[in-house]
Amino acid sequence: MKQTKGLEGDKKSIIKFEFNPKDGIDNPALSLAEDTDGKDVGEPRFYLLSKGSTETFGFCLNEELGCRGHIIRQVELGGIAQRRGLQDGDRLLQVNGHFVDHMDHHRVVQKIKASGNQVLLAVLDGDSYEAAKALDRDLSQMLPADIRPRLCHITRDKSGFCFSVSGPEGVKGTFQLSVQQDGPAERAGVPPGSWLLELNGASVRSYSHAQLTRKLKQSGSKVTLLVASSAVEEFYRLQGLRVMAALADTSWLPFKVRELHMVKGPAGYGFLLKEADCSSGAIGQFLWDVDVGLPAEQAGMKDGDRLLAVNGESIEGLDHKQTVLRILARDDQVTLLVIDPAGDEFYQSIGLSPLLFSEDSDPASSSHTPSLPSPSGSPGLSHVEVGPKEPDSWLVAAANSIGITQSPHQEEQRRLHQAF
Repeated sequence: MKQTKGLEGDKKSIIKFEFNPKDGIDNPALSLAEDTDGKDVGEPRFYLLSKGSTETFGFCLNEELGCRGHIIRQVELGGIAQRRGLQDGDRLLQVNGHFVDHMDHHRVVQKIKASGNQVLLAVLDGDSYEAAKALDRDLSQMLPADIRPRLCHITRDKSGFCFSVSGPEGVKGTFQLSVQQDGPAERAGVPPGSWLLELNGASVRSYSHAQLTRKLKQSGSKVTLLVASSAVEEFYRLQGLRVMAALADTSWLPFKVRELHMVKGPAGYGFLLKEADCSSGAIGQFLWDVDVGLPAEQAGMKDGDRLLAVNGESIEGLDHKQTVLRILARDDQVTLLVIDPAGDEFYQSIGLSPLLFSEDSDPASSSHTPSLPSPSGSPGLSHVEVGPKEPDSWLVAAANSIGITQSPHQEEQRRLHQAF
């Protein structure tokens, strides 16, 4: 097996790294260990990459003809990924705790983009990946189970939140939770004995017990906690990584991304797409004027839903007209990911994209949304006429369609890559 760069020895390698307790993210945490079965298969390595809003992570993710897996390529010299230890040819196994080896390339790209400025990656070196595949190993079983913290949203009842906080006297930032049985905290998914990491999107590492108590009182009737079990916290501590909300299990949250699949009827889809300000100050695309009995309403669309993705592709960064063209790109049907106003406000309040926590199905690859045939077998564009209903809005129901297609041969031969 090709030796991983920087490692010596035939069977065992000792990996040293320095852990900066202040931020816990600036050093690679490698976990290549002894190969217990002698089959030259290493172990996954974990990296938490953190960048500025104007920076990139400094690598490309490729899907290459004749090669298996999502391949790390073009690791930028001196870039964030290279400084952490990511290497050319590594195969990506996990994004923010989600196993992705089996996923469509575009879906994996979306998961990384939705992560924002921080992302936790689990990778396996190329030789180990190919060896594991040759042995028909289940790669998901090579990764530790249940390493995700939990994000819980609690609504106070007449008894209160029904959890209490304790910690070592005089020590800041260390708080363990006791949970009352059948109270709001337990119903919201807070595990007894878990450790509190964030309160309403803010780290509690610098809080004293008195400060935390004051913050809880200021929360009013609702509070959001990021919590982790002792085992999860220990995993991240040993890896030299900081636990963050982008990694969280959100299955207990009441706010869910919804998938709406619509087939256009004679009167169109029956909704209006309008650009407006989000509560965070960003620009968003919102769904309004949902007509009774038409496909949009039948699919479950509600007035005020915010549009997140079209046919499995995030619309983040797209303007209004570009979003409209995405919706019209398939002649008679479309799949949208949306979130209701309460969920939208919640995720914006904690600074996270709802797409981080959407289900792992890929609407773009669904049999319900096939690509359109092209008579010439080459990219084609049909005429579009879209009439504005009012300023900054487009009447989707009345619009013609646009189709950009590719022949099966071109699809088979293409090489996909995405820079981060």
